[in-house]
Amino acid sequence: MSMKTAFSSPRVRLIAVISTALLAVASLSIPTVAQGAGVFKVATSAAVTTWDPVQSFSTEAFYMTNIYEPLLWKNPDGVTPEYSPALATSWSSSKDGKTWTFKLRAGATFHDGSPVNSAAVKASFDSSKKIGGAGFIWDPLKSVETPSDDTVVLNLSYAAPMDLIASSTYGAYIVNPKALAAVAADSKYYESGKDGGSGPYTISSYKAGSSVVLSAYGKHWATDKPDYSTIDISIVPDGITAQQMMTSGQVDWSTNIPLTSMATLKKNKKYSVIQYKSPFNYVGYFNTLRAPLNNPVVRQALSMALNYRDIAAIGGQGYATQARGPVPAGIYPYDPAIPQYSMARAKAKTMLDRAGVKNLTIKITYASENSAEARFVPLIKDAFAAIGVTAEVQGILFNQQWAAAKKDPANAQDLFIVKYWPTYSDAGVDNLWSLFHSSAKPFFNLSYWKNAAYDKLVDDAIELSGSDKAAAQKLYSQAMMMLYTEAPGLYLYDEAQVSVVPKKFSIPKYNINYPFSAFFAGVKLS
Repeated sequence: MSMKTAFSSPRVRLIAVISTALLAVASLSIPTVAQGAGVFKVATSAAVTTWDPVQSFSTEAFYMTNIYEPLLWKNPDGVTPEYSPALATSWSSSKDGKTWTFKLRAGATFHDGSPVNSAAVKASFDSSKKIGGAGFIWDPLKSVETPSDDTVVLNLSYAAPMDLIASSTYGAYIVNPKALAAVAADSKYYESGKDGGSGPYTISSYKAGSSVVLSAYGKHWATDKPDYSTIDISIVPDGITAQQMMTSGQVDWSTNIPLTSMATLKKNKKYSVIQYKSPFNYVGYFNTLRAPLNNPVVRQALSMALNYRDIAAIGGQGYATQARGPVPAGIYPYDPAIPQYSMARAKAKTMLDRAGVKNLTIKITYASENSAEARFVPLIKDAFAAIGVTAEVQGILFNQQWAAAKKDPANAQDLFIVKYWPTYSDAGVDNLWSLFHSSAKPFFNLSYWKNAAYDKLVDDAIELSGSDKAAAQKLYSQAMMMLYTEAPGLYLYDEAQVSVVPKKFSIPKYNINYPFSAFFAGVKLS
């Protein structure tokens, strides 16, 4: 499956830091495990790229939201209030939106029993901003003050929705300072499945690529204890196998049921098939460093070759709609007025002829573990063939695809297919910036496209979004129009989230703000 990946950053290893970290490792004790209702068995495709909560930026979010906690949780759509307290019980902001104060929960502890205090929050945010996989979310953060153990003050360089940022899926977890010190001394500290969290579960065991076992933390602050003291998770990349494991009773719940199976499962009285809006969006990056793809007219022509309706139907199996750029419907700053390309192959051929393009061959790469991409990428190949363009298609593991694209952009793929989603529910500060901004260190811009006017629109909108969201929306819309006209990417489709829930269990409702997360503390036997 195409996914965000965790990035390692260089770390300065001072003797003092190493010494502190070694002492910290020695003092991390085994957490108290809650006694309770037994084992809940799960099959999932969620791979673990890293157990480091600071570096985490991939599908290990499935586990992380049970092990670690942010200051706040963002509630699902339609739920009031908008946020629920996590490690903070109250929060407020100054009139100018540049100062945010959070009061911390009394009695919350990390899994080794040490207190969750303001020093831990400061250390976590400072670390995430400096070296985090999603460190960009902390761009507005200027400094963190700790006037008391239970009070944290965030000072911003510009107004920003810090309640939303502090509830992010990635980069906002509060981490035990002992674990932060330990990983600073040893980058492999987390690899065996250690954790430094405060959440309702702790890691009991981990076998890479095979299984994860979570055990309930008996001293967790919540008064409503989990019904299941053990969550036994099998990592099963193949969706059909995961489905069979659930229907045969080998596991209680499978999260990666193929979309092709939904019609059959809808007829089975044991299960509910539920569709939700999701933040998932499929994009194809053109390599704008390579001629003739450095010509926007050529990119426009290729965009006109596609049958978007078929791509969404085959890829999304009836649970997808054509995208309007890289911002998925239902996520700010989506704009329904942004135009879409439609199939116009005769016009596309004419445009290529006028651009002097002949005998063009395009190398397309996609993530082989993503079954949707495997279904729809052949349609792109056929569409290009219809306008005289040859496509060479290669399906490889996402991490390999990513590495090749970053290693040598000028000689990399011509078209990189990716599934993307925002870090938190703002696809302006994430998708529009991460995917197409041409900063000195672009986060995920695998089109390698550079446009100063686009950069300024997005940068200005980001700084406005915390104080004047409507004004920011106008700038974002201008930027999205530029993505349409310049066509540095193919904007394929927005994917719905489809969950198959066994009726004998009550499983927390899918939360669009945590698209890869499962909240096991809320699982109950109906």
